[in-house]
Amino acid sequence: MALNIAIVEDEPATARNLEFILQSIDSEIEVMTILPSVAASVKWLKEHQDSCELLFMDIRLSDGLSFEIFEKVKVTLPVIFLTAYNDFALKAFKANGIDYILKPYDEEEVEQALDKYYSLSKGKSSEAEANDNQQKLVELMASIKEATTSYRKSFLVQHRDKLVPLDVAKIGWFYTENELVYAHTFENQKFIVDFTLEQLQQQLDPKQFYRANRQFVINRMSIQDIEFYFNGRLALNVKPKGKEPVIISKAKASEFKSWMDS
Repeated sequence: MALNIAIVEDEPATARNLEFILQSIDSEIEVMTILPSVAASVKWLKEHQDSCELLFMDIRLSDGLSFEIFEKVKVTLPVIFLTAYNDFALKAFKANGIDYILKPYDEEEVEQALDKYYSLSKGKSSEAEANDNQQKLVELMASIKEATTSYRKSFLVQHRDKLVPLDVAKIGWFYTENELVYAHTFENQKFIVDFTLEQLQQQLDPKQFYRANRQFVINRMSIQDIEFYFNGRLALNVKPKGKEPVIISKAKASEFKSWMDS
């Protein structure tokens, strides 16, 4: 029997990987949609929630925390959370019958989470039970939101033969090059950081930093101006001047402009 799933994830590669894993586990699983933001998720759930059975949801999205979705629409679906944020508060998911998977995840972890869903969904809940579960979920979201909104203030980086603290506010952008991740400062220095861009997304304030593409996470304050580029894309001119403009894809252009205008 087919299982209808929606994925809430702002990283296309991560979402596609999850879709591939799910269909490898069970070829009858149908991924109805991949939702990249809080706004898109709220709109889709208002219109299509009745035809969906399970949500896989990243905690931090490009336009905020996914918990904000539950404040804007009544979600009656079970949720399996995806996160690179390994915090003690996430233990609450297990205690409340909600599962989560730490990134990077593998097929075994996804399969275990699905098994838990199947086990919990054998019997249908009454409307009263669904309302009670929704209230518990909202309360849980509030407590987790409080625990996960403490964003990183600095990084310990190597400079010559020393380790020095680097304030996040001094970083114009993060980028990948030759399989390493660098922090590029407003003073035109660069330092290696021991995190992937995906992990950095979980640690940085999404109102201040934006995942522009696979290579860049950009500080709002580094964006000097924005040019219209080929095929509906955008080109960001950053300061200090980079080797080349940072490109925003056509698919992310509207979301990016909304982020800049917020």
